[in-house]
Amino acid sequence: QVQLVESGGGLVQAGGSLRLSCAASGRTFSAYAMGWFRQAPGKEREVVAAISAGGGSIYSADSVKGRFTISRDNAKNTVYLQMNSLKPEDTAVYYCAAHDGGMDRDPDVYEYWGQGTQVTVSS
Repeated sequence: QVQLVESGGGLVQAGGSLRLSCAASGRTFSAYAMGWFRQAPGKEREVVAAISAGGGSIYSADSVKGRFTISRDNAKNTVYLQMNSLKPEDTAVYYCAAHDGGMDRDPDVYEYWGQGTQVTVSS
């Protein structure tokens, strides 16, 4: 089992920045690929970014490329999502997830999920 707890969400004006953190506990964090996903009201959950277990491979969705950066610190059992130049369309609940396998964009392969943190971007 892996337990995930997100933090860092909040209300920010367009153009601002937030840094989300996801702290993991339980089994060996460094063995899991990690992903950040988001879900806006009335929309499906979508991938934002993903990172391999060792951190050597990274994926970013086109909608956030150049603005959001995923990273991880395996010594601290934490994965981060640095979000810059935020837009109102980034408003959503953001979730981190862990996958016992390679980095993947498909949320269905992720076995463990956090409870989510709300990000609201005002115009």
